[in-house]
Amino acid sequence: MFSRRSWTTRFRQTSGRVRDDNMMQNMVGALNSALDIILRENKDTVILGEDVGKDGGVFRVTDGLQAKYGVDRVIDTPLSEAGIIGTSIGMALGGMRPIPEIQFAGFMYLAFDQLINHAARYRSRTRSTKSIPMIVRTPVSGGVRTLEHHSDSPETYYSHVGGLIVVEPSNPYDAKGLLIRASHMNDPVVFLEPTKLYRLFKQEVPDGSYEVPIGKANVIKQGDDLTIITWGTMVPVVRNAVEKKGANAEIIDIRTINPLDESTIIDSVKKTGRAMIVHEAQLSFGAGAEIAARIAEKAIFELDAPVLRVASASLPYPYPGYEQYYIPNELKVSQAIDKIMSE
Repeated sequence: MFSRRSWTTRFRQTSGRVRDDNMMQNMVGALNSALDIILRENKDTVILGEDVGKDGGVFRVTDGLQAKYGVDRVIDTPLSEAGIIGTSIGMALGGMRPIPEIQFAGFMYLAFDQLINHAARYRSRTRSTKSIPMIVRTPVSGGVRTLEHHSDSPETYYSHVGGLIVVEPSNPYDAKGLLIRASHMNDPVVFLEPTKLYRLFKQEVPDGSYEVPIGKANVIKQGDDLTIITWGTMVPVVRNAVEKKGANAEIIDIRTINPLDESTIIDSVKKTGRAMIVHEAQLSFGAGAEIAARIAEKAIFELDAPVLRVASASLPYPYPGYEQYYIPNELKVSQAIDKIMSE
């Protein structure tokens, strides 16, 4: 069985270069650029986590930053997720702006107490006299044949509690702009980075600083017959399925799970009369169910068909050989479009 260290070595050896040029970047390069800008702009910002310094992280997102900013600002920590997050909370209370990295989302459950009982509650607990300006970065979701605990989609856990902002970009441009925006906020942000999208494609990304608004969805395709709401790894899957099918569908990438841009979703559903939600996380009790409930509350009389959800089975993430049957794919999305349009 692979240890954390062996997985780190495996991904480092296959990671390739972080940045190719100033404009066309993959998500890893865009995030690296964002972190560089954040560290340069604010001397109180520190990055900490397992192997983030000398090795540049499992996926090389922090590559070169310790050499540029020193060991006091890009800090290699022991293998203790609770320690990493607990230390970061203390740093934030002390006036710093920490950006802890958790190597994989499945490891972050070890710090659940720190996130839920402390980071999420401090503003409320202190009647807004204290805040936690902290960004917790972690890779999420599957499709890359990883082992157990390396492919979780935990957005619902952190959105349910309240007090945590939960962000999940689907492309390099948004990843950089959302991360920079998060660095200027005074509340804790859980920043989920889809592993499969780290190097899936490149996109034109400005070399300088810019922000993408948190809490604002992106309508990436206009349409009149159907609204498809999605995020993270499922965005390119939905786009490809809609394009191949030639469906007149409006596609919304919500980008931020909490706070949710409800108005963009409801306005679109009222226009099209049909709503489909596609996400990689398990079907039951997820963010998709919350979105479906809000559509039912705010737009039920405009619906021409029941809201349809496409998601992974409500089971633990399977072994690598079975993930192609577990994760929604273009075929499942295409079949779901046929189903909802026939009702």
